[in-house]
Amino acid sequence: MPIDYTKRPAAQPAPEAPTPTVTPAPAPAPGKVTLTTSAPTVSLTKNATAGVLRVNLNWTARPAGAAPARTGFFGRPATAAIDLDLAALFEYTDGSKGVVQALGNAFRDQHGFGGSPIVWLDGDDRSGTNTAGENLFVDLSRVANIRRILVFAFIYEGVPNWAAADAVVTLYPADGSQVEVRLDDHDPRSAMCAIAMLENNGGQLSVRREVRYIRGSQFDVDQAYGWGMRWSAGRK
Repeated sequence: MPIDYTKRPAAQPAPEAPTPTVTPAPAPAPGKVTLTTSAPTVSLTKNATAGVLRVNLNWTARPAGAAPARTGFFGRPATAAIDLDLAALFEYTDGSKGVVQALGNAFRDQHGFGGSPIVWLDGDDRSGTNTAGENLFVDLSRVANIRRILVFAFIYEGVPNWAAADAVVTLYPADGSQVEVRLDDHDPRSAMCAIAMLENNGGQLSVRREVRYIRGSQFDVDQAYGWGMRWSAGRK
């Protein structure tokens, strides 16, 4: 029986507000920080927390020489194309918890602070051919409301091959150096990969590399990081 990876938490009531319009950030300062197993953590500068952080996922959708696959993770016909989804678990200081992902059309968070979302997605690239990839946004002017945000990705459909996907996540702060996390140390039996943890440490937001492959579904990512949410089936 195929494993169902289309899980999302039960909706929580929250005031409706329009998704903020993202104004393109100025060109980042020269340089890029690559998080590794030996240097896994970096703190964002105070200037960086004045705007919107863009978290970008890019990958190779059709690896060279890949043959068509008979079935994907969901047991239905699939081509050799790899469809990765970018997502995030969030936990805020008011106790709000949830997931932002394309599954279940959960493109924005829900919280009790009022006003605009703190974390949201700009869309869902089903092909992987969009040069812009998929983008998750974090309003860093709301750092005081954030406890932690776990950025993760999962193979929604296609060849279960992280190595061939050659995925990379890059964080673009409004000011300061880019932060890069490459999805290496692959596990071909895992559909989920926890990529980076953003944590509020005394008012300063740190980014810690995870790159932890997890077998199962979003529920198993939740269990691995102790989010403690209730999950129900979702689709996109």
